[in-house]
Amino acid sequence: MSACHDCPRDCGADRELGGRGYCGMGPLPRAARAAAHFGEEPCISGERGSGTIFFTGCSLGCAYCQNAAISAPEGPGKELGVSELRDTMLRLRDRGVHNINLVTGSHFARPIAEALDGLELGIPVVWNSSGYESMETLHRLEGLVQIYMPDFKYSSRIPAEKYSNAPDYPETAAAAILEMFRQTGPYRLGGDDMLQSGVIIRHLILPGWTDNSIGVIDWVAEHFPMGGVLFSLMSQYT
Repeated sequence: MSACHDCPRDCGADRELGGRGYCGMGPLPRAARAAAHFGEEPCISGERGSGTIFFTGCSLGCAYCQNAAISAPEGPGKELGVSELRDTMLRLRDRGVHNINLVTGSHFARPIAEALDGLELGIPVVWNSSGYESMETLHRLEGLVQIYMPDFKYSSRIPAEKYSNAPDYPETAAAAILEMFRQTGPYRLGGDDMLQSGVIIRHLILPGWTDNSIGVIDWVAEHFPMGGVLFSLMSQYT
């Protein structure tokens, strides 16, 4: 791997030689949970659940993270080699889930892409992320991911810096979402109303930051005037 430039932090840590960088993780994927999950949007969870793999660590690190126990560098988890990660996906698939849902995997994008390469799952792969993605990582995932489910947390640099230490988040996430859409095209539902391909943009309303949310909604309306993406407006702030 040598120096890591896989996320917009571009910290350059040598994770192969023990460097931990901003995400606090080593080179191998570390998963805290792999199971059917029923808490996603209906077109992702369906009746049989989404085959979700929650990865430990995060390259963004929001102050209000709902998965803080997992996303922290000291969070629980088991390291998985590429073959073990591939086997985990296949086991989930064989349990009848609707898709394979990779949650917060950006800092493990290289081994994840290696695990997906040539893997015939027969169900969609979901890239479930903060939206804070590098172009290099997204290009690496092209053709391997059918559904992108990014957050678009901030339209303003002020809350992005205050809560996620990422003042460049608005422009970085906007560019990432446009690239995701370029890869997948307009969303496509199956006969069972389960999402087969496309982009779902998520936005969590933050107390006191109405203008930030309106800015996100306006951006989506401006860039996707004919639709083509799904939009999930969330209010479960705690």
